[in-house]
Amino acid sequence: MANDEAPVQGDLAAQKEDALWVEYHRTRNPKLRDGFIRQYAPLVKYVAGKVVAGMPANVEFDDLVSCGTFGLLDAIDKFDPEKNVKFKTYAVTRIRGAIFDELRSTDWVPRSVRQKTREVEEAISTLEAQKGRPATDQEIAEYLKMDESEFLRTMMKISGTSILSLNDVWFSGDENDKVSIQDSIEAPEPYKPDVIAERDEIVRIVVDVISQLPEKEKKIIILYHYEDLTLREIGQVLDITESRVSQLHTKAMLRIRSQLTSVRKGIM
Repeated sequence: MANDEAPVQGDLAAQKEDALWVEYHRTRNPKLRDGFIRQYAPLVKYVAGKVVAGMPANVEFDDLVSCGTFGLLDAIDKFDPEKNVKFKTYAVTRIRGAIFDELRSTDWVPRSVRQKTREVEEAISTLEAQKGRPATDQEIAEYLKMDESEFLRTMMKISGTSILSLNDVWFSGDENDKVSIQDSIEAPEPYKPDVIAERDEIVRIVVDVISQLPEKEKKIIILYHYEDLTLREIGQVLDITESRVSQLHTKAMLRIRSQLTSVRKGIM
């Protein structure tokens, strides 16, 4: 009997929360807001933990939690229960966005690492334009005049910078028209008709670019950015080390950013 009742209880809890969101959206009751903050505060630590895992040691977990909390508050105040999106999905996007905005504003990436990132991205862009397929580690290393072991060490150094790539803003006019790549896929806001059309085109382009990645890199992108697995968990799924997952994720993100930059230049 207990097993039969469990799904029903879960459905009832979900229905109750949906009703509370509708009420908050209508009344802006501060007690409901405080309740949502308490309920979803652990989500901030979860997202911050995922982000900090790929960052250099100088990036503090507590700082990311503080920034992410502002994202949670923003999500609670802007969430529209009439949209066909679960609050958790919407909140994760807002929390992650607030954290990445802070990381950008503090310019936490050392200049030498930023330079290496540009060099690797340029190598990938050049080689893949020439060959019409994903470049291998060996080909990228040769282009950069490195041996493969040095190239892999370089990829580890720049791994933290690549996490921001899916959150780059693609266009802006009015402040409310800004949209990141990941926003456009996960939890879109209501935009003007012409902005909606551009957002849909962005989604199509992103899906097309990801579909062209080597199979293992494609799986890592999906598992990390859309299934919310950590690098360690992805390593367990794919039976490779966490450091190798980090390298492959970085390379995938640089491929994506390189191709999207080319597309963006073509449409601007």
